[in-house]
Amino acid sequence: MHGLLTFPTVHRAVLYEKISDDAVKCGLCERRCVIPNGRRGFCKTRLNVDGELYTLVYGDLSALESRPIEIKPFFHYWPGSTALTFSTWSCNFECRWCQNHHLSRRAPNPAKASFTRPEKVLNQALISGDKGLCASFQEPTLLTDWALQLFKAGRERGLYCCYVSNGYMTLQALKLLKDSGMDGIKIDMKGDGEVYRKYCGGVDVEKVWRNIREAKRMGLHVEVVNLVVTGVNDDESCLTWIIERHLKEAGAETPLHFTRYYPAYKFSNPPTEIGTLERAYEMAKKAGVQYPYIGNVPGHKYENTYCPRCGELLIKRFGYTIVKYRVTSKKRCPKCGQRIPIVGEYTKRRETFGFPSL
Repeated sequence: MHGLLTFPTVHRAVLYEKISDDAVKCGLCERRCVIPNGRRGFCKTRLNVDGELYTLVYGDLSALESRPIEIKPFFHYWPGSTALTFSTWSCNFECRWCQNHHLSRRAPNPAKASFTRPEKVLNQALISGDKGLCASFQEPTLLTDWALQLFKAGRERGLYCCYVSNGYMTLQALKLLKDSGMDGIKIDMKGDGEVYRKYCGGVDVEKVWRNIREAKRMGLHVEVVNLVVTGVNDDESCLTWIIERHLKEAGAETPLHFTRYYPAYKFSNPPTEIGTLERAYEMAKKAGVQYPYIGNVPGHKYENTYCPRCGELLIKRFGYTIVKYRVTSKKRCPKCGQRIPIVGEYTKRRETFGFPSL
């Protein structure tokens, strides 16, 4: 086991505490695993070696790709830009419909891993013309030890830094990320407490809402996404609960995306009915959410941004492509002057595929 410490992707963990001579408690996510000597935590990325906790995925990247920020989805955060997006292995949840299960259900193997220096990723982003850095694909919380170094360097070079997350990190981890330069987070809201207990590995939904609330309080840009899964969280009572909690914890101006589910991994329920997504959007709008959206339905009118005061079309989208952008340079509606909460400047991105003409 000590031989693992010679591999470059094995690194002393940032967040943990000793609770006995040979056992430690991980402080990275709210599972707060108690890990005996020689064992890994639930996510399989943290190892106790003689009473010290190590991450096994420090710079062990499973993917690295320049991606549109809208695909995350972020709709009010550096619109039109691309972010160099990266990931590692495994997850602290067990969602049965995971779209990226080839990454999230694979435990790391330091003996076969390839170490990537933060400087290499930063340089690639700068050379590629990306505006930011984004941890995504599988749960980025597990890569936090390494991401802290990358984000610090990225902010110093003027790049935005963000997470696409299930929102189950500890408050200590969230604060470290914020202090390192992370200024945006997209958090998945998978359903009510029963959904989290039954389908996500027995975790506590209240910790996710807490992190949404605290991320807003810290000044991070937050967007919330509810993947509406057929037969799981698509009933009116669950949607109503999500909308009400969103207004309470995130606020009316925080975007709330209702995204279409497709069968994947161990789940074969049919894709979400578009009518269900439309109903969720209309329920949210009626309740006071100013910026609800529908996702994974390219060309639908509810993937556009409208002024919450006068209804003017402000940003027309087709999938993750912006085809029309009318928010003024002062972040206001050109018709009525309503302030529109958008972080960063609009980038007119050149696409390599066609989209409908206006």
